[in-house]
Amino acid sequence: MQLRSDAVKKGLARAPHRSLLKADGLTDEELERPLVAVVSAQNEVIPGHLHLQQIADAVKAGIRMAGGTPLQINTIGVCDGIAMNHEGMHYSLTSREVIADSVECAIQGHQFDAMVLIPSCDKIVPGMLIAAARLNIPTMLVSGGPMLAGRDRRGCQTDLNTLFDAVGQVTAGTMTPEECAWLENTACPTCGSCSGMFTANSICCLAEALGLALPGNGTVPAVYSERIRLAKQTGMQVMELVEKGITALDILNEASIYNGMVLDMAFGGSTNTMLHLTAIAHAAGCPVTMQDWDEISARTPNIVRIAPAGPLHIEDLNTVGGISAILGVLGRAGLLREDACTCHGCMKDWIAACPQADGEIVREVANAYSAQGGLKVMQGNLAPDCGVVKKSACDPAMYVHSGPARVFDSEEAACEAIFGGKINPGDVVVIRYEGPAGGPGMREMLTPTSAICGMGLASFVALITDGRFSGASKGPCIGHVSPEAAAGGPIALVQEGDIIDIDINEGTLDVRLSDEELASRRAAWQPPAPKYTTGVLSRYAKLVSSADKGAYLS
Repeated sequence: MQLRSDAVKKGLARAPHRSLLKADGLTDEELERPLVAVVSAQNEVIPGHLHLQQIADAVKAGIRMAGGTPLQINTIGVCDGIAMNHEGMHYSLTSREVIADSVECAIQGHQFDAMVLIPSCDKIVPGMLIAAARLNIPTMLVSGGPMLAGRDRRGCQTDLNTLFDAVGQVTAGTMTPEECAWLENTACPTCGSCSGMFTANSICCLAEALGLALPGNGTVPAVYSERIRLAKQTGMQVMELVEKGITALDILNEASIYNGMVLDMAFGGSTNTMLHLTAIAHAAGCPVTMQDWDEISARTPNIVRIAPAGPLHIEDLNTVGGISAILGVLGRAGLLREDACTCHGCMKDWIAACPQADGEIVREVANAYSAQGGLKVMQGNLAPDCGVVKKSACDPAMYVHSGPARVFDSEEAACEAIFGGKINPGDVVVIRYEGPAGGPGMREMLTPTSAICGMGLASFVALITDGRFSGASKGPCIGHVSPEAAAGGPIALVQEGDIIDIDINEGTLDVRLSDEELASRRAAWQPPAPKYTTGVLSRYAKLVSSADKGAYLS
C-alpha cells in the first residue's frame, strides 16, 4: 500500500533520510512497515503521567505484533493541581494549544503513517485530540488511567479535592492540622489522573464515546495490569485502522461529537469538558454552540454521580462496566447516534454488547438523578453569551439564589477575602479579569470554591467568574461567563453590592441593573492594560477566542 512515510524513506533521493533513520537503529525490514508515532506526555511531575513510559512500551509492543514500526515522541504537560492558585495556572489552558501544535509539528515533519496518543491529564488529552483532528491520519488514544481513591481514618474515600476542602476546614477551625497532614499523605495514593470525575477523567471517558479510544480507556485504574493489556490492544488496533484506511475524521465527526456531549451530560463531567469538546469540534470541522449544549442537556438524563457530585470514584464506575454501562443505558433509550463509527466498530454494535446498568452507580433512565444533564448553560444580562455550572454537584437549596455582589479583580484577592472571613452567607462572589484573554489563560478557581465549601458556606454563597473551575469544584459555581471582563462584558461592569439573581433551574444569570445603567457604566469602562507583554501568554491573549467558542486560538 502507498504510505505517507514513503515521502521520507522511498527512492534514491531519500537515501540520506534512510541513513538518519538507520542511525536510530532501524533495519530495512522495519522501514518497509508503516511508521507509527507513539506520542507520549510522560514526565516526572504529573502523577497521571509518571508511568506513561510503561504504557508507551506496551503500545509499541502491540504495534510490532501487528506489523508496524513504532517510534516514540514526547510532548509537555502541566499539572493543574500543582499549578493551582498561583502564576502557574495561567499556563495550563495555554498548554493545550502548545501540545496540539507540538504534535502537529512532529507528525507532519516526519510524515508518520499513524499515531497513538498517550496522555492522562487535563489539557493534554484535548490538546492531543485537537491535533488528531488537524492531522486526520489513523489515530487512537490510550490514557494512563485514573488514580485509586484514598481512604481517611474512617475508611471513607478521599481524593485531591479532599485536601483543597481541608484547607478551608482548618482555616474555619473544624479540622486539626494533624488531620489535614494525614489526608495530605493518603488522599492521592497511586499514580494516575485524580480519582474523581474531574477534568482529566471526564475527557478520557469522553474519548471512548468520541470513538478514538477502546472501551475501558477512561475507567480502568492506572495501576491495574488491565491497563497494560489495553495499551497493547490499542497498538494492535491502530494497525487495523492503517490497513483499512480509517482516519481520525472518519471517526471524529458530527455524530461522535454529539455522542460525546450526551455522555458528558449523563455523567455530569467537569465544566471544562464543554470548553474542550467545543474546541475539538471546531478543529474537526463540525462546530457546536452553547445552544447545542443547552438542548442536549435538556433531553439527557443525569444517571451517574461520581465525585465531586457524589461519594464514589472512577474505580467504582469501572467495577460496574465503566463507560460501556452508561452508553448502554443511553443507547437503549434512543439517546445516541447509532450511526457513529468508532475505532473498534459501529456504535450500534457496541450498544448491543454493552452491559446492563447496575442500578446504583449507573442508573436507568427511569430512575435518573434528574431528567436533565449534569451540566447547565446559563445566560442573562450578566452572561449574554454563556456561563456554565455543574448542576449535579450543587446543593439544590442554591439552585435559586439572589445576593449582593462581592467583586474581585483577581483570584488572589478573592481568596484573601474568603480565608479572611470577609464573605458572608448570601453573598455572590464575583471573580473577573480571569478569562481566556484577560487572565490570560482562564485560570481554574478550585482554591476559592473549595475554601467556600471547607468553611461551610457552600449552601449560602455563590461564585461567578469569567475564569473556569476544576472538575473537582462543587457548589453553585458559575464559570466561563462570556463575554469576559477584559472584552468589556457585563461582568466588568458589576459593582460591589449590586444584586445578582441566579436561577440554575431556568439557566438564568442576571444583575439587577437597567439597560440604561449598564450602558452608562460601559461608556465609562476602560480596558485594562495587558498583564503580559512578552512570551507565550502575550501571544495567547491576543489570539484566543472567547470561552463560549472553546477558547481556541484564531
